[in-house]
Amino acid sequence: MARYPASTYRLQIRADFDLDAATAVLDHLHRLGADWVYLSPILTATTGSDHGYDVVDPTAVDPARGGADALRRLADAAHAKGMGVLVDIVPNHMGVAAPEQNAWWWDVLRRGRASRYADAFDIDWDAGDGRVRLPLLGAPLDEAIADIAVDAQAGVVRYFDNVLPLAEGASATDATAATDVREVLDAQHWEAVYWRDEATMLNYRRFFTVTGLAGVRVEEHRVFDETHAEVRRWFEDGLVDGLRIDHPDGLADPGGYLEDLAEVTDRAYVVVEKILEPGEELPPWWETDGTTGYDALAEVDRVLTDPAGEATLDALDGRLRAESGLPPQPSWHELVHDRKLANATDALRPEVARLARALADAPPRAEEALAEMLACFPVYRPYLPVGAEQVTGAAEEASARRPDLASTIGAIVPQLLDPESEASRRFAQTAGPVMAKGVEDSSFYRWTRLTSLTEVGGDPSHFAMEPGAFHSARERRQSVWPHAMTTLSTHDTKRSEDVRARLAVISELPDRWADVLSGLRARASTGNGPFDALVWQAVVGAWPASRERLRDYAVKAARESAEATTWIAPDEAFEARVRATVDAAFDDPATTAILEEFVAEIAPHGWSNALSAKLLQLTGPGVPDVYQGTESWDLSLVDPDNRRPVDFDALAAALARVDAGERPAQASGDAKVLVTSRALRLRRDRPDLFTRYTPMWAVGTAAEHVIAYDRGGALAVATRLPVGLAASGGWGGTTLLRHSGPTVDVLTGRRFGESEIRLADLLADHPVALLVPFDAEADR
Repeated sequence: MARYPASTYRLQIRADFDLDAATAVLDHLHRLGADWVYLSPILTATTGSDHGYDVVDPTAVDPARGGADALRRLADAAHAKGMGVLVDIVPNHMGVAAPEQNAWWWDVLRRGRASRYADAFDIDWDAGDGRVRLPLLGAPLDEAIADIAVDAQAGVVRYFDNVLPLAEGASATDATAATDVREVLDAQHWEAVYWRDEATMLNYRRFFTVTGLAGVRVEEHRVFDETHAEVRRWFEDGLVDGLRIDHPDGLADPGGYLEDLAEVTDRAYVVVEKILEPGEELPPWWETDGTTGYDALAEVDRVLTDPAGEATLDALDGRLRAESGLPPQPSWHELVHDRKLANATDALRPEVARLARALADAPPRAEEALAEMLACFPVYRPYLPVGAEQVTGAAEEASARRPDLASTIGAIVPQLLDPESEASRRFAQTAGPVMAKGVEDSSFYRWTRLTSLTEVGGDPSHFAMEPGAFHSARERRQSVWPHAMTTLSTHDTKRSEDVRARLAVISELPDRWADVLSGLRARASTGNGPFDALVWQAVVGAWPASRERLRDYAVKAARESAEATTWIAPDEAFEARVRATVDAAFDDPATTAILEEFVAEIAPHGWSNALSAKLLQLTGPGVPDVYQGTESWDLSLVDPDNRRPVDFDALAAALARVDAGERPAQASGDAKVLVTSRALRLRRDRPDLFTRYTPMWAVGTAAEHVIAYDRGGALAVATRLPVGLAASGGWGGTTLLRHSGPTVDVLTGRRFGESEIRLADLLADHPVALLVPFDAEADR
């Protein structure tokens, strides 16, 4: 029987914050009210890995992260406090960037198809003429060979920092001469190739486009058993209580994998990192308690966004494009199609070529047809036999776009609709990377009218959500996925929750933003108006931030957009303009003045949005996760910025101040600590107050500015569109309608008994309130 968490708190475990360091902050997490501690991957990863998703040994807890003994110490300490332990695991791939650190990959490179791990990795041996192709050379072999040396005594070949094994049983002597080196290379089970040729040469499945992460075939029972032996031990020894599954879309059979995992965990609590497109449902037959919550994030962001700002921001984007000599912005659907197609025919071409090779009697131009179909596919992957209409729909759209490929597409579709065919399985595995690279890592950086909406799991063409639709979505979550995780910030979000909350204010002040952006661009511009809008929103959202952080973000964003510069072919002139634009915020007094005046104007409204978002997430249906440090203000941008070290001593001090009764100053972040701790404690200590979801009504001139709901005893109240609320004179006589009875706001201690509560009284101190019956008053 699964034990369900009331909430989780995510910690990023790494060498400089290991499992013992995590154990040391459990007291703070428990006092905060977190029910379970949620750990990033802890299996042995590549040396120096900051994230842990490049596992090189799935059979052991990473010594650099504390090792097995440290995990036991953490588990014992957590369980002694009544806390559960949730761990993030990575079944889809392993790290192979440093082959000498991955014993399985090393054995494959040394023994080839004879290796016992040859079937553990998703390698197309025939396509490589029996060899694994490694795109690691900095130049074609004829040029790079001068830097390749054979060390026969060590049994390796060296190329700069790369170390590769000599084939087992092959005779070799030390060699540096090109002829001798080439002869040795020809005798290996691997083939070193120029990295720019990977699009045509690569013959193993990767995680997205990362050649240092090789796909693992957990659909094979032996491979599953060996890669999950340590995970099984965690549950047998009572160390771990639940799992988060990274990238299930990459697996050949996610549903089958989750069934196998349920046997390992005895059906413990499991959530999947699964992105759902608007209107898409998580497969209900999967052995999972739900997703990690990006769908909930999108709903919270949009109910706090003003729909009235959309037209003005669209017009601003149009002017920026015209001024920059760019064509009009295509629809979101067209932009996504084009960026997906670009990735399917370039960065992800090896995966599409592998898919084409999986076809039986592949027709001419099969690769082109498959790329077009992948670009037209509407969600991250199919789950045949359910969803056949998505495949046929993509085929119809692809045929309409490319009539010259219609006959080829028609010939391919029957195989893609057969759940038992290799082509069908590989189409499903390839659709996810194409979607992710086309949307999250490209289109998001080109759709810049309001960047708080370009977030993982969201569709930025869906600008806002009315409260009624918001309530309906939450009622469905309560009834269908009551234990799914919800989130606002993760290690994968493009901007932290507080940055997005501040930027949402722009939707209420679109004309003011247009003037501010014009003033900023007059002082500093990249020459690309829409990209300027993205950069300046990042600066506004994260201000004050260091020059280095903002520079790194802006250059990464420019390369991800792949419009004026790219990762593979950086445009030094454009990137210099990007850095200079950021520098102006620090070095040009006039620019700084414009920036700081606008930040000062919108920041209070941003704090209001942030507190509302936090309360809506923490008290809503599902299992709320708090990402490390976000119990206070956190103005982080995309990774690695959002994985910066957290000052837990400062957070503990803030919680102590709040618990001592100090009136929290909103700008200090203590107000968010107050909201977070009171909501988490209540969820953990009084689950009986969170058993249903009933929208509540308000009446009066400002009724559209409140979101309220009863969770079965706990009644949450949050403010939306604070700029408009202030402009209309505040709450006035607007009242909240509710059941009468003695209640207390756990944030302020104020007591209310009447059935109609004036919002001006209830929200006098904070833009949010959390009412509970007197006898359920949380420890304040």
